[in-house]
Amino acid sequence: MAAEPAPPEGSKPLSGLLSGIAQATYYGAAGITEELLRGQLYPEAAPEEFRALLAKLTAALKSVASADMDLNQLEAFLTAQTKKQGGITAEQAAVIAKFWKSHRTKIRESLINQSRWDNTLRNVNWRVDLKSQSRHVDQINNPVAIVEMELGKNGKI
Repeated sequence: MAAEPAPPEGSKPLSGLLSGIAQATYYGAAGITEELLRGQLYPEAAPEEFRALLAKLTAALKSVASADMDLNQLEAFLTAQTKKQGGITAEQAAVIAKFWKSHRTKIRESLINQSRWDNTLRNVNWRVDLKSQSRHVDQINNPVAIVEMELGKNGKI
């Protein structure tokens, strides 16, 4: 098996930036701020330049995550983004693809958990009862529906 080629020079901070975006957007890490990411990963970048890069990558990651793209969809999306005016570079597309391949499952689970209501339906039982005996003839054979619903809180019964 051939060794993977060495990542481009700028891919490590870019990977870190994508991880920071994912932490802040999908995993609820409130301590991840724009200033922290810029200071740790791109200290030499001007604030406006970094803000533009952050917005571009955040938008791309949100698009990929909200569509839960498979590898073919991801490749088509990233190719379109590289050809778009003001889009991402080929190197950025490669880093996004690698990041998505390794984080897709965790991000998807996080999105599912964020979109759930407080209570979830665990189980439903139902039946229809008919009276076969009664003092009054008009009460015989009147159906009565009985429904039992079991609710639980996010992962707990």
